[in-house]
Amino acid sequence: MSGHASKKPIYAIAGPTCSGKTALGVDLALKVDGEVINFDSVQIYKGIEVATAKPSTEERRGVPHHLIDYVDPNTDYTAGDWARDALVAISDIESRGKTPVLVGGTGFYLRTLCQPLFEGPATDPILRARFRRLHSERGAEYLHRMLLRLDAASARRLAVRDYVRVIRALEVRFQTGKKISEQQPNRPEPPEIAARIRLFVLAPDRSKLYEKIDSRTLQHFDNGLVAEVKTLLASGVNEQGNALGAHAYRRVCEYLRGERTLGSAIEQSQRDVRHYAKRQLTWFRGEPGAEWLMGFGSSQGIRDELFSRI
Repeated sequence: MSGHASKKPIYAIAGPTCSGKTALGVDLALKVDGEVINFDSVQIYKGIEVATAKPSTEERRGVPHHLIDYVDPNTDYTAGDWARDALVAISDIESRGKTPVLVGGTGFYLRTLCQPLFEGPATDPILRARFRRLHSERGAEYLHRMLLRLDAASARRLAVRDYVRVIRALEVRFQTGKKISEQQPNRPEPPEIAARIRLFVLAPDRSKLYEKIDSRTLQHFDNGLVAEVKTLLASGVNEQGNALGAHAYRRVCEYLRGERTLGSAIEQSQRDVRHYAKRQLTWFRGEPGAEWLMGFGSSQGIRDELFSRI
């Protein structure tokens, strides 16, 4: 992801959860007369608030934010959906002479924007519900073993814990009769904007990052996360959907079903988020052309370093 001669660069600020992406993204948008496009797969959902770290009005500092807080939590919104919406947002922002600044931690969203996926079948809600139930009852390992039998190439490429993409691969196999690994090479050409994205990745000190994660996760519980989940469930939000599948939300659902204590839900949520942060860093290390910023986005030094590079 490098510069492009004819048009201005598009910036992306990525990194693990709790690394200060929001603050740095807003700083950058103010510097380059930009607008922020969110690429966090939980912040897209309406009504999912407490544990999502959506930027408040104050934190946005007058910078317009796009693709945030706009998807119904019962919608199984995909990376492909986000990529299509992001292209529209980028075009709109640039048509007004502004600079798009992509901010988030869902690397798969960003990769799907730059390397479009093949056009797979629409989600079959009954089939999706069945796989979600299997995941809930038998675990991610069971689904991964099933995929290994049906599409070994895809199973070897996907982590056992990556149940969202494992389920998608199973769905495609059941819906089309063909393996997703055989269909994926038939993907569209990358959009013109892909060559203009400059990706900056935050990588703070690991132990300090984990401390922040543990503290923020505890704060989410103190700030009413359990009450929020109860309200969402009472309003008809599907427990097996993507929105309530996010880390702490999933553990609160288990607590409300009597499957674990509140203390256990908090500890497991902290562990889940730490593991997720580690996976995010591993993912971005695999992105060609990523430019690394070794600290938290909220630090003056990192902000100065970013500004000196653009």
